[in-house]
Amino acid sequence: MSVDTPRRIVLLRHAKADWNGESDHERPLADRGRKDAPVAGRRLAGTGIAIDLALCSTAARTRETWKLAVSELPERPRTVYEERLYEASVGELVALLNETSDEVSNLLVIGHNPGMHGLAEVLAGDSEGDTLPRMNRSGFPTSAFAVLAFNGSWKSVEPGSTRLVDFWVPHP
Repeated sequence: MSVDTPRRIVLLRHAKADWNGESDHERPLADRGRKDAPVAGRRLAGTGIAIDLALCSTAARTRETWKLAVSELPERPRTVYEERLYEASVGELVALLNETSDEVSNLLVIGHNPGMHGLAEVLAGDSEGDTLPRMNRSGFPTSAFAVLAFNGSWKSVEPGSTRLVDFWVPHP
């Protein structure tokens, strides 16, 4: 696959989590999260983006979000549960993106805030329509996702190198 191939990064924040005294890493989804995650999956399927690889945080709430969302996709992509996504800084997230094989055209990252919002904000050098102002106004709520597009190698992903082409929230 050419490094000039158009590529997509989909950043999905986990669905609404519950607090039941568990450690933060082991927090399950709340009822609303279990309802919103499949809706996010259906909306993601509606974008027509064929995900080649999903990187999912190892936290319980992200794994549960992915399990519910992926069931709505036409095909299940290869999934890697990545410990480094949990509590990752924006710089660490960019480094993870840079490790992606150029065989991957469309990457989905299921993670947490403030990382998902910060990464989308930092990577978006440009945006379509009102996507960037809408994302910044909403604060990237649970079950929201952003779609960023770029041409080139994954190693070339850096601040300002992508275009924010879609932003969706379950409860506008």
